[in-house]
Amino acid sequence: MPAPDPDDSAAPENLKEKVRRLPDKPGVYLMKDRLGRILYVGKAKALKKRVSSYFTPSRAMTVHPKIRALIALIHDFDTIEVKSEPEALLLEGKLIKQWKPRYNTDFTDDKRFLLVRVDLGETLPRFRLTRLRKEDRSRYFGPFAHSGLLRKTLAQMRRQFGILLGDATPQRLPDGRWQLYDDVREELYSAENIVAPEAYRERVDAACAFLEGKSREWLETLRAEMVAAAEKQNFEQAAELRDIVFALEKTLQKTRKFERDRPVVITDEEAISELGRALGLAPAPRTLECFDISHISGTYCVASMVHFAEGRPDKSLYRRFQIKSFIGNDDFRAMEEVVGRRYRRLAEEGRPFPDLVVIDGGRGQIGAALKAFLALDLTPPALIGLAKKHETIIFPDARPPLNLPLNSPALHLLQRLRDEAHRFANTYNADLRSQKIRESVLDDFPGLGPVRRAALLERFGDIDRLRRASAEQLAEVDGFGGKLAAELHHFLHHAGEAREVDESTS
Repeated sequence: MPAPDPDDSAAPENLKEKVRRLPDKPGVYLMKDRLGRILYVGKAKALKKRVSSYFTPSRAMTVHPKIRALIALIHDFDTIEVKSEPEALLLEGKLIKQWKPRYNTDFTDDKRFLLVRVDLGETLPRFRLTRLRKEDRSRYFGPFAHSGLLRKTLAQMRRQFGILLGDATPQRLPDGRWQLYDDVREELYSAENIVAPEAYRERVDAACAFLEGKSREWLETLRAEMVAAAEKQNFEQAAELRDIVFALEKTLQKTRKFERDRPVVITDEEAISELGRALGLAPAPRTLECFDISHISGTYCVASMVHFAEGRPDKSLYRRFQIKSFIGNDDFRAMEEVVGRRYRRLAEEGRPFPDLVVIDGGRGQIGAALKAFLALDLTPPALIGLAKKHETIIFPDARPPLNLPLNSPALHLLQRLRDEAHRFANTYNADLRSQKIRESVLDDFPGLGPVRRAALLERFGDIDRLRRASAEQLAEVDGFGGKLAAELHHFLHHAGEAREVDESTS
C-alpha cells in the first residue's frame, strides 16, 4: 500500500508529537484504531518520513478511498526499529501473518497463482489445476508462479506415474477395473492402462509425494531469490517473492496436517522400532528431544526444545530459551548455547538424558550441538540433524547422510517432532514480539522516561502484570510517588478497558 497524503486535521496533536520523536531509520509501523486493534502493518526505509506522511496536509481527497478509510480510523501507532530494509521486509511479513490486519493485502491468498488439487474423495483422483483453495478434504500443492513449468511437471508425472489429469475420461469396465486412457493415449505411457482403484491409489500416493518434494525444492529456490532481491535493494520484487513463499509454506503446513488427520495404521511402537533400526540404535529410542532456533534476521532470537515419549509429545518437559551469550544472527552459536544449557542442567540435577537428540538443521547445526557436549565434558546421547530441504538425516560422525522413504513411519515420527519444535519456537518468538508491542503503550504516558520504565518492567516483568498492579504497588517502585502512581494506574486501567472491549468483540 503506498504512503497516503491525508488532511492535517485528521492527526491529533499527540500523534504529531509522537511522529516527531521517530528515528530516520528502517523499521515497521503498526496503525491502530481506538480499541487498540491493528489496522495496518507497513515497512519503512525511514520510519519518521513514512509515518509522518500519514499525518501531513495535502491531497486528502485524491488518494484511494481505501486509504482514506484507513486514515480516518487511525488513533495510534507503534513502531519497531530494525537494522536494515531487508529486516523490515521480513518483520513486516511476520507481523502481517500474526495479526492479519484488515487493511493489509492478505498475502496468504494465492488466487493469483496456480495450485494443483487432488480430490481424494473421487474413485480415481485426478490432478487438476485451480486458482481457488477450498476448505475440503482435497490435497493442494503450490502455489506455483510459473504456470508453464507446472504444466510440464504434470505432463512428466502423468508419464512417470500413470496418473490422471483434469482432461482425462477414464472408462469403467464390467469387472470393476478402469481403463484410464483410450487406445491412442495408451501407447504414450509406460504404466498399465487397465487398473483396479486400489492400484491406482498407490500411483496417486507416489505422485503426491513427488509433487510435495517438488514444492519443497521450489520453496528453497524462492527463498534464495527473495534474499538475492533484497540484497540488490529490489524490495518490490523481494516483497512479491516473500508473499509467494508464505503462501507456499502455508500449503505445505496444511499438507502435513492433512497427513496427520488421515487414518493412521502404523502404531507409535512400530515407528519407534523402525527408527531404531534405521539409526542403528538398540534399544530403540523411546524418549526424543528436538531443538529449533527462531529469529527475524537476528532479532528476537529464541530457541525451543520439545520432548516426545513413546512417540507422543510430553508438553510438561517442553522448554524455551532466550539467547543470552550474544546478540545477532548466528544459528550455530545459538544452538551451541541452548544445547549446553539444557544438558548441563540435566547433568547437575542427576536426571537422565533422552535416548535421541534431534537438531533442526544440517551439518553446521549438529556440529554446534556436539561442540556443546564436548565443552561440558559430557557424553552425548544419540545425536542426529534433520535437514529440511530433502528431509535428510545428518550424523555427527563419518556416517553418510541418510534419506528414509517418504512413507516411512520413522521419518513421519521425526517430522512430527521437528514440526512441533518449529511451532513452539515460532510461538515464543511471536509472544516476545507481541509483548514488545504491548509494552509500547507506556510510550504514551507522559513523564515516563527510560529509567522509570525499566524499573517498572523489572518489578512486574511485563505489561500484563503491570496492569494488574494496584496504585499502592506501583508507588513502591523507585521513582514513583503516590500521585504519579495513581495517574499511571488510571492510564493503564483505561488502556486495559479498551483492549478488553476489543477482545470481547473480535
